[in-house]
Amino acid sequence: MSRRGAVVRFVLLALIWGSSFLFMKIAIEGLSPVQVTAGRLTFGAIMLVALMAIGRRRWPTDPRLLGKIAVLSVLLCVAPFLLFGWAAQHLPSGISSIFNATTPIMTLLVGVVALPTERLTRDRVAGFVLALLGVLVVAGPWRIELDGEGSRFLLAQLACLGATLCYGLGAVYSRRLLRGSTIDSTTLAATQISLAAVLALVLVGAVGRTPMTITAPVLLSIIAVGAIGTGVAYVWFNDIIRLWGAPLAASVTYLTPVVGVVLGVLVLKEEVHWNEGVGALVVIAGILLTQGVLTRRRAVPAQ
Repeated sequence: MSRRGAVVRFVLLALIWGSSFLFMKIAIEGLSPVQVTAGRLTFGAIMLVALMAIGRRRWPTDPRLLGKIAVLSVLLCVAPFLLFGWAAQHLPSGISSIFNATTPIMTLLVGVVALPTERLTRDRVAGFVLALLGVLVVAGPWRIELDGEGSRFLLAQLACLGATLCYGLGAVYSRRLLRGSTIDSTTLAATQISLAAVLALVLVGAVGRTPMTITAPVLLSIIAVGAIGTGVAYVWFNDIIRLWGAPLAASVTYLTPVVGVVLGVLVLKEEVHWNEGVGALVVIAGILLTQGVLTRRRAVPAQ
């Protein structure tokens, strides 16, 4: 893949993942959170299984490896998708997309606790504090009444943070899983999404058999967030990682809140309050600080 192709895919990824919160908000009008999760994972699995067949890739058969990937499926797919799906019932899609931007912070926080190679530096501590302040600004606690809909609004925000914590746990676990493993990223993604789809369908059978209202917007939203956002996007992201490296590829997270908020306003006529925009900027500044971007200095050539 050329650099120009990587740039195009990077922009498309921001659009796809930023719009996923819009699609979930539309889908939740006719489906329960469990059904939304199962739907997007099923369509994502169908897309990735097709890519596996086209590429004639072999599926992993080691039971221990499959068990580890199943854990990854829960952390990176089933749990966060359920939490974001539930939050979509009570939050504007734009706010959900802003909270999703805390994923790098959660990943770094989990890494510091779980990985001996990760170290807390002054910049990282400052970045954590700044990002936390940004989250509080986005949440706008001064606008929340802790009864009725206000309490559900607060719980939905906590659900979004729980989802990004799952992403952080999954990212660190994935790093350990891939250490010494020969499985390629596409096969891993296909196996992970397929196992997650099976788990989600089991959940639907157990607790998600509520009436569904399948309209054209609901169906198209599930297909889009599943086949494209959970299927094709995974492969594109892995391609960008190979060319640019993981830190630069992960910076797509900075653009998704912009896409999510703009689409929420244009399509769903959602209101944007000053604290949400300011809070999003503070969160992103905190992320940049934890990664050393704001304090990086150019090397001075030796005299």
